[in-house]
Amino acid sequence: MLAAASLLLLVLGTASPASAHAALRATDPEDGTILQRAPRALTLTYTESVGLLTDSFRVYDPENHRLRTGQADHAPGRADTVRVPLPARMAKGTYVVAWRVVSADSHPVSGALTFSVGERTVTTATAPGAAENGTTTSLYNIARYLAYLAVALVLGAAAFVAYCRPPHRAALRPLFVFGTAALLVSTLALLLLRGPYEEGTAPAFTALGRTLTTRPGELLLVRLALLLSAVAGALVLRRRPVPRRAALTAGATLAVALALTWSAAEHASAGIQVPLAIASTTLHLLAMASWLGGLAALLVTLRAAAVPPQVVTRFSRLALTSVIVLVVTGVYQSWRGLGSWQALTDTTYGRVLLAKLVAVGVLLGAAAWSRRWTGRLAKTTEAAVPVPVPVAVAAGGPALPPEPPASEPVLPVRHLRRSVLAEAAVGVVVLVLTTLLTSTLPGRAAEEAATAETGIPAASVTTVPFTVGENGRGKVQITFDPGRVGPNSVQAVVYGANGTLAAVPELRITMTLPAQRLGPLDTGITDRGGYWATNSFNLPIPGTWTMKVTVRVSDLDQVTVSRRVRVAR
Repeated sequence: MLAAASLLLLVLGTASPASAHAALRATDPEDGTILQRAPRALTLTYTESVGLLTDSFRVYDPENHRLRTGQADHAPGRADTVRVPLPARMAKGTYVVAWRVVSADSHPVSGALTFSVGERTVTTATAPGAAENGTTTSLYNIARYLAYLAVALVLGAAAFVAYCRPPHRAALRPLFVFGTAALLVSTLALLLLRGPYEEGTAPAFTALGRTLTTRPGELLLVRLALLLSAVAGALVLRRRPVPRRAALTAGATLAVALALTWSAAEHASAGIQVPLAIASTTLHLLAMASWLGGLAALLVTLRAAAVPPQVVTRFSRLALTSVIVLVVTGVYQSWRGLGSWQALTDTTYGRVLLAKLVAVGVLLGAAAWSRRWTGRLAKTTEAAVPVPVPVAVAAGGPALPPEPPASEPVLPVRHLRRSVLAEAAVGVVVLVLTTLLTSTLPGRAAEEAATAETGIPAASVTTVPFTVGENGRGKVQITFDPGRVGPNSVQAVVYGANGTLAAVPELRITMTLPAQRLGPLDTGITDRGGYWATNSFNLPIPGTWTMKVTVRVSDLDQVTVSRRVRVAR
């Protein structure tokens, strides 16, 4: 199981970074617009409050020279709005703005936009500030997955020992040691990588001082202090045992405090109903750890030839309670994160959530089968006459490990071990998908990003990457304004692999509504000298349309890419 988990950590850690959690709601000037006069300032509004970095905004003129802008700062009384003063004199042409900020739930978000003064030009400006450092992102993601795996092992094993009371607790000691060591290492790694991860730079320790002044850095520091305190307390308890009730109280307090270092820094810390969301996320994490970490502890316990049935039946009750808590808190968190039923299929967050629900369903099915099988076997075992087991061999022979008392029945575990192993394997998948959800833009935030403060849907902007042949790579940024039923203007800008505007001989965009068997409707965009546009395209029906983008880069090379676009009334 640990080998499989390690492989998943490596694969997911080196995957492309997921969407961050704050989304750009509106800009002034708007992305892609042509202004008659140069603006005095650039204003960006996000779906939640954002933090600024040392170099959050970069503005490049049509000649790819970086402009000297004023100090970026939040608008008065608006933590979700940032203003960047621009120079008094700006030449005609297209400007590129690269931005990178930190969302309220601790994840960096970056992007780029363009606006033109006087006329739109083919600019050579690039957007280096919007790039991710692949090494830093991969290492940070691996540390995050390892931290979730480790906390599940530690808290789950602790809950298993406290409630299920296995007879041979020494066998679980390596699980505690591995989990605690992994949690310490991953926490230190997250603390050191936090600054470069936010900035999008290579791994370095120079940003540690700034990290310690931010909320995510402070929570990581608290987590590290809690872990060191727990290790010190465990060493003291080995020499000076304390009453069971005091130990349980201290352990429960530590578990809740550890869980809070996650819930206070992730999705729950931003958006609606923050106090309730933090409480729900904390309970969700504790229930997940009790169930999945408890499965790992049970699997280790089942390595013995026989196990008292009370241990398995107690864990069955613990798992059932954990599932109930997971269902209640999961439903609330899903509602809070999605915002609508349509977001369940139309957003990445919703699709990952569906995958998690499928995995949880498989896990519940396996657990239900094990619960029924264990119940029948336990009854059979309890009805049988127990066979006394000696604790030592004949005089002079080596002592054997203590076994359950002769009056206490034992449970054959060979078949049960296989069932629990299967549950643990599926549990690792559930844990990975849970961690992936914390790195994905919630559906509610995605919908808020597409809606202006007035409640009227804003222009729909879709970016479509394409690859043609060996070297023909780029992306098309397509804007439908207003992006709802009725007449729309369509603008499309083609960017090359290096982020600059690119000219192509042909660009075609069609729209199809499969649910109504409508289309394809050709937008009829034409080349306007550096960009493609039309001012009269009608979207007759709301729904999820399929947009097909055909890009021809030469006489022989072209490609067609499809994307789904939601059209509101």
